[in-house]
Amino acid sequence: MPRPLARTADLPPDLRAALGARDLIVFDGECVLCSGFFRFMLRHDRAGRFSFATAQSPLGQALYRALGLPTDEFETNLVIVDGRIHGKLGAFAAAMGALGWPWRALSALRLIPAPLGDPAYRLVARNRYRLFGRYDTCLLPTPDIRARFLDLPRAAE
Repeated sequence: MPRPLARTADLPPDLRAALGARDLIVFDGECVLCSGFFRFMLRHDRAGRFSFATAQSPLGQALYRALGLPTDEFETNLVIVDGRIHGKLGAFAAAMGALGWPWRALSALRLIPAPLGDPAYRLVARNRYRLFGRYDTCLLPTPDIRARFLDLPRAAE
């Protein structure tokens, strides 16, 4: 399994409560490549294991802040599997490892040493809008897909 950035048990109580024991994928909702990863996972996660959040959402922003990551440049998706939070290539490997075959074979990418994998991931991440494009706004999911999105509970108004 890829080396995690952190564990959900180490997050602030409000984030732990919002996540529960769910596996989660946090992705840049404006990035065409990242949104493609979301759609791929939605299509191939037949068991419905993963919930989703955009990095731009209050939950995504809170997770990035809690992990000490920038909240305006999302150069990594976050993938939470079994209480472990993964970023960069490890996030992709963890997500693939949670799917069935043949996709599980891609979890072998976790074996690429960080000094090799991280720069390659960073190169694509920093150029993703130029290479793949950018949506003007985050995607608007249909009601059935919206049910799989997580966010922080709304404060009492």
